[in-house]
Amino acid sequence: MKIAIIPPPAGQLRLFSERHWKRLSSLGEIVRNEWEGPSDDEAIGKLMVGADAVVTSWGSLPLTKPLLDRAPNLRAVIHAAGSVKKVATPELWERGIRVSSGNDALAVGVAETALGLTIASLKNMWELTRQTRQGGWSKGRGQVRELYEIAVGVIGGGRAGQHYIRLLRQFAVDVYVYDPVLEAKEIEAMGANKTDLETLLATCDVVSIHAPSLPSTYRMINGERLALMKDDAILINTARGSIVDEEALAEELGKGRLLACLDVTDPEPPAADHPLRLLPNCIITPHIAGAVNNGVRRLGQFAVEELERLKEGLPLQGEVRQTQLAVLA
Repeated sequence: MKIAIIPPPAGQLRLFSERHWKRLSSLGEIVRNEWEGPSDDEAIGKLMVGADAVVTSWGSLPLTKPLLDRAPNLRAVIHAAGSVKKVATPELWERGIRVSSGNDALAVGVAETALGLTIASLKNMWELTRQTRQGGWSKGRGQVRELYEIAVGVIGGGRAGQHYIRLLRQFAVDVYVYDPVLEAKEIEAMGANKTDLETLLATCDVVSIHAPSLPSTYRMINGERLALMKDDAILINTARGSIVDEEALAEELGKGRLLACLDVTDPEPPAADHPLRLLPNCIITPHIAGAVNNGVRRLGQFAVEELERLKEGLPLQGEVRQTQLAVLA
């Protein structure tokens, strides 16, 4: 195979270790983008000439017809990042070119972060840390809870939601999922229970958002739905900031009855004087749930393994069908 690596050198350095490059070189001819400047169609087109597969990532240009015409034998686009929407064009599927997304690799870090936030929040670590820093010690221990005999709600049963559910299997908890796309039997196969959004919000002690950013999910968690949540419930958002009505969330948090952990906001970053920054029961992290630093190498590994599967004629783990685009992030 001839494989074109589209990300610029800095992106390649983040994605691939020496071990990855050795595995790539064993697959065939590797041509690498050596230009650090802004990508343009002409430079990428030259790189793609005669390629059987291309690897894209964050910042890659859309693969339009003129670019694809340079690679008439192209079999697959392996996207070493999440959403393929900024790279994939209808022309790819029309030509029978397979498209694969690294969403599953990204989902691992997202789910692990969500679990960490779940445990830290139930343990009341945020408040106990503040009190300890101020000279206190045991006040607040009465609010500590365990991941035991509680209800956890998962909004969105995609890759990240599924990984989170798998992690939760290690604990004696009941898991409920709201996902209008999935059938009850699919959710039961994950080890969870299908429910509607309002019931999930009203009954769960922890609610973790893993839904895509779509018109139908915009501000889905609004004031009316936040009011349904139980006192002392925990809301975790490692998905997209646009899913939560942040003004309504700030108002609800101001009542002191909920805790929110937000790894994403809308916009990012939030304004310096945004009330969510000031509320003691709002934990904000700067979009670190997915692949960060050494975690980006997981995407490089995904790309290598996907290319190995392609060469061996095996199914692609992250294959995306054109019909799926409407419900993907």
